[in-house]
Amino acid sequence: MAASVPVDFDSRLLRRLHRIHQQRADLQSQARRGPLQLKAVEATVTNAQTEVERAAAVLKKTKMIADEKQLQLQSREAHLRDLNRKLNAAASNREFTLLKEQIAADEQANSVQSDEIFEILERLDALNDELDKTKAQLADVEADKVQREAEIRKRQQQVAFDLERVEIQLEEAEAEIPAVVKADYRRLVDARGEEALAPIENDSCGGCSQTLTTQVVSQVMLSKLTYCPNCNAILYQQEDTRI
Repeated sequence: MAASVPVDFDSRLLRRLHRIHQQRADLQSQARRGPLQLKAVEATVTNAQTEVERAAAVLKKTKMIADEKQLQLQSREAHLRDLNRKLNAAASNREFTLLKEQIAADEQANSVQSDEIFEILERLDALNDELDKTKAQLADVEADKVQREAEIRKRQQQVAFDLERVEIQLEEAEAEIPAVVKADYRRLVDARGEEALAPIENDSCGGCSQTLTTQVVSQVMLSKLTYCPNCNAILYQQEDTRI
């Protein structure tokens, strides 16, 4: 597309249009973030619930292991008492010796199992503490969820209100666009949004940083419709320096 066409397009209007498009893009971005933020808040609660369930499951499994080992120990102790009764009734030295050795081995095994049970009971104390901690964390995030959701929804309502206001401002500003360039303006804006317009910054395009010729800058200063020769954005002067 040619760098300029002999159509008046006041930089003040272009500045206004660009500002409104930027506000609109920002508000639209905020509007899109709202549902994502709500999902993130919900995910925080879900994660906390998962941690409670995990801690409860580990505690339950450990309790089952402790109960099983205690039952085993009770059975071993009953067997040991039976061996001691047999020892007292041993009919020979050989039987006495064998029973004595078996009792010693069983007592050692019971001692080891008692130590294991003690360690598991200590582990249960730690797991109970961990479960209480995860439940407290869940309560905190659930309370925070209510507050955060209220804040997000309130902000979304404000964003929707501001977006409606900006849309009205944009409609009013676009009504001032010269009829001969409205179609091209609309095509650019529909394709590129706020990047369809760009200010001149230090004799360069504010959109793509392309250095502009003196002729291009002069055309913009004369409030002539001018496109960046590199990115095709509609250029405008940041300050009113019309000749």
